[in-house]
Amino acid sequence: MRSARSMSKALNYQTRAVERWREGDQLGAGEDALAEEVPVALVYGGISYAVMMATPDALEQFALGFSLTEGLIDSVDEIYSIEVSEVELELGPGLQVDIDISQRRLHQLKERRRNLAGRTGCGLCGSESLDGAIRPINRVEPLEMIDPLAIQRGLENLTASQPLKQQTGAVHGAAWCGNEGELVHLFEDVGRHNALDKLVGEMTLRSIDPRQGFVLMTSRGSYEVIHKCAAANVATLVCISAPTVLAVKLAQQAGMNLVGFARDGKHTIYNRGQTPF
Repeated sequence: MRSARSMSKALNYQTRAVERWREGDQLGAGEDALAEEVPVALVYGGISYAVMMATPDALEQFALGFSLTEGLIDSVDEIYSIEVSEVELELGPGLQVDIDISQRRLHQLKERRRNLAGRTGCGLCGSESLDGAIRPINRVEPLEMIDPLAIQRGLENLTASQPLKQQTGAVHGAAWCGNEGELVHLFEDVGRHNALDKLVGEMTLRSIDPRQGFVLMTSRGSYEVIHKCAAANVATLVCISAPTVLAVKLAQQAGMNLVGFARDGKHTIYNRGQTPF
């Protein structure tokens, strides 16, 4: 796979003048860092497939991860090149990611073509019917539940590994942790599913075995996060907030370990892949 950029280096945040107030104090002038959120168009063989609102970095990983977790390809070998270019819009620059895929996959995409407008935190945008809203979920080979101490180690390293969140407070993180909880890779984005797609893309490029560790998300356990992890053959997902009923049902169908409310010194197991509730 060949990657190329034809765009200027984009910052992931900008500073703005603000006024701050605290109880007992007067208003004071200051500066605040705001996370960038830009439209990113994913174009396959000249066909515009999706427009997602995303943080403008790691777009090659994002394109690869999105292609895999949305079932547009099965292997990185089916992508020949990824090129990122900047497009001027009324509210600022947008980004276009041109993805050259195999003719077989392009034909399949044309058959099921849909245009969806992605929003931050959005999962069902662009679905044409209720029947097509939720795709069948991939079944993973179940693993034993991860060691509780490994989850705690991952959490301990999480905050320090999120520079954009520390600066802006407005992004999610998706991390890959080894079996002992060591934090190996982490990606940030205004959208939790975007951050996960970036992580999946990086894991694919580095040939990381998705069964030798777990995904740690700084978000709730939403249905699309479960779906994307299952598509990437991730057997264990840990989230710092709660899952939804649908997410738990999908984790059960996938045979996935699902942990939520992962905080310092505690977490809740919602599903065990090997011994479902």
